[in-house]
Amino acid sequence: MHIHDIFQRDRQTFSFEFFPPRTDEAWDALLGRMNDFAALAPSFVSVTYGAGGSTRQRTNDLVVQLNESEEVDAVPHLTCVKHTHDEIETILHRYAAAGVSNILALRGDHPAEEGYDPAADEYRHAADLVRHIRAFNDSGEHPDPRGFGIGVAGFPEGHPETPNRLRQLEYLKAKVDEGADWVTSQMFFDNVAFHDWCERCELEGIDIPLIAGIMPITGIKTMQRMADLAGGTNFPAKLQRRIRRYQDDDDAIRQVGVQWATEQCNELLDHGVAGIHFYTLNRSDATLEIFRALGARDTGSLRR
Repeated sequence: MHIHDIFQRDRQTFSFEFFPPRTDEAWDALLGRMNDFAALAPSFVSVTYGAGGSTRQRTNDLVVQLNESEEVDAVPHLTCVKHTHDEIETILHRYAAAGVSNILALRGDHPAEEGYDPAADEYRHAADLVRHIRAFNDSGEHPDPRGFGIGVAGFPEGHPETPNRLRQLEYLKAKVDEGADWVTSQMFFDNVAFHDWCERCELEGIDIPLIAGIMPITGIKTMQRMADLAGGTNFPAKLQRRIRRYQDDDDAIRQVGVQWATEQCNELLDHGVAGIHFYTLNRSDATLEIFRALGARDTGSLRR
């Protein structure tokens, strides 16, 4: 389903993110858990692409398989790092032929490999990729006359490569001006930072839906890995204090993480957020717990 139709149908969206497993065993395990996620009736799910396109084919295979199941609408991530124009064109044709309706367009992380030169890439910024997808849409080669719905990433707490927050919003505005239809935010644990970012987006003239990215903390190591991957993510003192109280009890830390994420979701929903996107790490248990905790709100009714 095209993202415009999803936003028209769902008053507030709920979506999940997965990564394509590298082994057949992990692949089967994820597919076995998909029934749990499908039972939550998400607005859509997204599938990551991997640094430097390291899981390119598996992303395509998982998206196509999920869409063919007709249980969920799957949105592939597409990064342009180390891709040529012709390669992107081939991917777009493949997704169009498979009936994929939406794409999350990203620059992607620069691979940490010897001899790699970012200046040699044909796409320097995500806005360049958005422009290419929009041109593909205009060509009329997608079975939907509107072409692909295009999502992009936003960074409420900053991007490690762009410490200048004003310049960072200029980059986001450039993606919107090139034709982005929605923004999914990087994960955050401080709702104040998200609300302030939304206001700054409004000042910049960014008027497309802003979806909040949420990831429940499930352990100390997971939290440390989040900090390494996300760069500028802030872990509020109140959250750190709760976690330190139970630092030797993995189950208690996990419950703290689920409770914090639930509190975040409730507050975001109260303030009319366009949607909530859960970074699942391919696990269903924490997300299911959050949905049960939100059950009193009747999450299903928010989708219509």
